[in-house]
Amino acid sequence: QVQLMESGGGSVQAGGSLRLSCAASGYTFSYYCMGWFRQAPGKEREGVAFIDSAGISTYTDSVKGRFTISKDYAKEYIDLQMNSLKPEDTAMYYCAAGLYRSWGCGPDAQFADWGQGTQVTVSS
Repeated sequence: QVQLMESGGGSVQAGGSLRLSCAASGYTFSYYCMGWFRQAPGKEREGVAFIDSAGISTYTDSVKGRFTISKDYAKEYIDLQMNSLKPEDTAMYYCAAGLYRSWGCGPDAQFADWGQGTQVTVSS
């Protein structure tokens, strides 16, 4: 059974940094796309950052220039480096992974596996 495990969430003051990680276990294939969603209380889930097997990354506008997604190609593992954090970045962050190129790689793509989430809290 495939599992995605997130780590690295926590609390930080505005302007600070956090690094989230997501590792897949129990897999026997390579994901085409891995990425991060977030959901704040009372708000819809939002796609944050995605990276495909070619290393092409996409970001939602609100995090461009502040967040960087990276992938370890030796294993199914991604990081999300979050700098210059703002209170509006506060949310539960979820790792997601998609299998096929035809599913796409972005906020509207199809994802097969999801992590349990890790909380990020940014205080002003």
